[in-house]
Amino acid sequence: MRRRLFALLASLFLFASAHAASPGPSVLIKTNFGNIKVQLNAQKAPKTVANFLHYVDSGFYKNTLFHRVIPGFMIQGGGLTVNMTKKPTFPPIVNESDNGLKNVRGSIAMARTMAPNSATSQFFINLRNNPGLNYSPTNGPGYAVFGKVVQGMNVVDAIAATPTTDRDGRQNVPVKPVIIESVTVIK
Repeated sequence: MRRRLFALLASLFLFASAHAASPGPSVLIKTNFGNIKVQLNAQKAPKTVANFLHYVDSGFYKNTLFHRVIPGFMIQGGGLTVNMTKKPTFPPIVNESDNGLKNVRGSIAMARTMAPNSATSQFFINLRNNPGLNYSPTNGPGYAVFGKVVQGMNVVDAIAATPTTDRDGRQNVPVKPVIIESVTVIK
C-alpha cells in the first residue's frame, strides 16, 4: 500500500513538474527563410497568448510578411499580406507589459501604436536586448513580451540581414519578401 501511495505521489510530482516547466504551448512559424520555434508564456501573459493563439487558430498569419526589419533591433510581422495590404484584425487587447518578461534577444512581443492598449495581430522578435521597450514606472508602458524563440534564431538573424528599402509608404521593408507561410501550435 505504501509503495502504491509513494508511486502515485511521485507520478503526480513529475506531472506537476513537467507542467510547471512549460508555461504554455509552442508554435512553429514557417517562413520562406526557414522555421522559427517559439515557446509562449501563458502564465505571465495570458491575454496576449490567448490573443496570439486566436490569430494562429484562425489561420490569420498564413501568407503574411515580416514587413519591417531593422538590423540590431527587431523584425516585425503578422499584419500585412504579400502585396503590403493591411489585414483586418480582431479588437485590440490590454497591454500586459508589466508581467516581468523583458525585451531581450530572442523574445517575442506585441507590436502596437503609441496607445498602450492597441496591440492586435502584429508581433516582433527582438534581435538584441532592448530595455527601452520594457515597462517601467518611470518610462511608462512598454511592449508586452509573451514568449521566446527556442529554435531558429539563425533564421531570425538571416531575416535581419536581408536588405531593406522603402515601399508603399513604409520603411525598412525587405527587398526580398519574407513570407510567413504559416503559424501552427506544435505542443
